[in-house]
Amino acid sequence: MNPFTQITKQKGFRKILLSALFGGAIPFFGLLTIILTKEDHFESWMLIPLTIIPAGGTFAGAFFYLMGFYWSPTGNRKLVSIISSTILYFVVLWISAVMAFAITGHWD
Repeated sequence: MNPFTQITKQKGFRKILLSALFGGAIPFFGLLTIILTKEDHFESWMLIPLTIIPAGGTFAGAFFYLMGFYWSPTGNRKLVSIISSTILYFVVLWISAVMAFAITGHWD
């Protein structure tokens, strides 16, 4: 294997990691902001949604990058992939929120 393909694979992995990090950071900082603005109401059950929801965002962010920029790099397939991946990102966030609040008993 030549060194150029090794470098390309490492850069691809870094891009996937960065998109996963970004996908998880958005809900994490949103939830953290909500929790920190109500300091007197912090309870330990809030840590479960604070970990599960960003984990779902992390997996969805990595899938978004793979779907839109790696598997379908050009043309109309890229547009369809990005639109469907964006919808899937929010669906995964919703499912992980339902799961997190069902675990804590706060989902009715």
